[in-house]
Amino acid sequence: MPLELLRPSPLVEQATARLREQITGGEWPVGSKLPGEVALARSLGVGRSTVREALRALAGAGLVQARQGAGVFVTATEATADWSRSLRREAITDVYEVRMLVEVGAAELAAARRTEADVAGLQAALDQRQRAAAGPDAEFVAADIALHATVVSAAHNPVLTGLFTEFAPVLRDRLLDLITLLRLRDNEPDPGYDGHAALVAAVVRGDAAEAGRVLREELQRTLALLQVSPSSTTDRR
Repeated sequence: MPLELLRPSPLVEQATARLREQITGGEWPVGSKLPGEVALARSLGVGRSTVREALRALAGAGLVQARQGAGVFVTATEATADWSRSLRREAITDVYEVRMLVEVGAAELAAARRTEADVAGLQAALDQRQRAAAGPDAEFVAADIALHATVVSAAHNPVLTGLFTEFAPVLRDRLLDLITLLRLRDNEPDPGYDGHAALVAAVVRGDAAEAGRVLREELQRTLALLQVSPSSTTDRR
């Protein structure tokens, strides 16, 4: 079955979901080898880097495993846990506290492990976030989440990438609610730019302590807003 081309939104998240559907639906049974990155990228209409991150997320969920020199193989047709569904049932403040624990550590690892390709990706993601500030809230939030996903990706840990990919839909929805409810962009279309720029700079120069500190402060500011917002109540969808 050919894969449908993806829409231009958070592409890693979409690619992960589409490939997960193919695996859980039996398109690729346990033990089978997935098509190569080039073939998957062509089928989905995305770049190889997007496919690579989607495969890392699937590996973190226990669905696939990369074998050096052999390719990527399906190891299960059910994720080890349905995080997306359970996360949506929890209070966003609780989810955000766990996000902080995961992402601050990932930023510190990213500062130690980033590659030249990661550096280019981080700068591109920061630039895209700044450009998105001129657009609607949904576009800005998507670009913000994409930048954070790029930082996590630079840690080169598939479990962290998988965890963040599961967090992303909940974070995007509730942050969009927060921006709309509190009108956070009315007077400042690009809130938090300085902090995000400082985060990227710290990762690029390999300063793990500073990367962790900057991100922790940035996330704590958002958590404080969530704690006083009506949107912090438990989501039972």
